[in-house]
Amino acid sequence: MKKLILGIVFAVAGTFASQAQEISFEKEIHDFGTFEQHGNGTYEFKFTNTGDAPLIISNSKGSCGCTVPVWPKEPIAPGASHVIKVKYDTKRVGAFNKSVTITSNAKTDATKVIRIKGKTLAVDGASTTPVKKPIGNSPIAKPKK
Repeated sequence: MKKLILGIVFAVAGTFASQAQEISFEKEIHDFGTFEQHGNGTYEFKFTNTGDAPLIISNSKGSCGCTVPVWPKEPIAPGASHVIKVKYDTKRVGAFNKSVTITSNAKTDATKVIRIKGKTLAVDGASTTPVKKPIGNSPIAKPKK
């Protein structure tokens, strides 16, 4: 009797284990090339749930504050496709190579990294470094005479 119950438990567990969700990207690296400061720094990474169970993306995090991902919060059905939109802050000048770490319930790659790279050129007359504001311009900060 114990063997029969154990056999049923393993058969049921095996059935659930065979159902898995997988995430598959069309491309994992996007090269913007060279573009001007304040240009379009947005790219949509298309992915598909290649498994046979719903895929849930629980988090998506850029490597710094200049890289902001937006991902679907609802489960992705098996065979369905969706996008993760990544926006880079193009006010910054120079070469960049940024990553976005995606956390999901995928069976094989629960943590996946996608990348954006390129080079932003300064617009003529634009400063390439942050400008410090003068200190002491508020009425409170002015010394008394």
